[in-house]
Amino acid sequence: MFGREEALRALREAGCSREVVQHCLAVERISLRLARRIRANGHKLDLRRVSLGALLHDIGRARTHGIRHGVEGAKILRGFGLSKFARFAERHLGAGIPAGEARELGLPARDFMPQTLEEKIITYADKLVTGRRTASYERALDWFRSELGPEHPALARFKALHREIQKMAGPG
Repeated sequence: MFGREEALRALREAGCSREVVQHCLAVERISLRLARRIRANGHKLDLRRVSLGALLHDIGRARTHGIRHGVEGAKILRGFGLSKFARFAERHLGAGIPAGEARELGLPARDFMPQTLEEKIITYADKLVTGRRTASYERALDWFRSELGPEHPALARFKALHREIQKMAGPG
């Protein structure tokens, strides 16, 4: 069975730097913390998929650190026979990217929005990690504003994702 050690090995075999691996481990930690709270509140989700998806979400950074790292990561994962994790790589960018914006950014003209609860948790947790350090929601929001501008639609998507995750996770 493909597990945590195999996911870490896949990151190394793809050529991810130590820093990327450390980032993925931090995203895994936050994702699992959120997922456990959400599950404790009665929502069904797969903790194993959360763990492995979080570890593999940035595998595309072995090839590029640009906006295409999600698409490249999906290609790497499919090449490794790990297609079931490809969407974690594709859909974690920003707070998701709709097809119209994807086309404008030079990505394939399709939807890159997180759909499953596991994808949403990882997408959200990824925004709360800078390098391998945890950041607050407010700090992540400030990053969106400074990088994309206060009116960029990604800001509203991130706020909506935050509300959705926090509602399911409850106080804590």
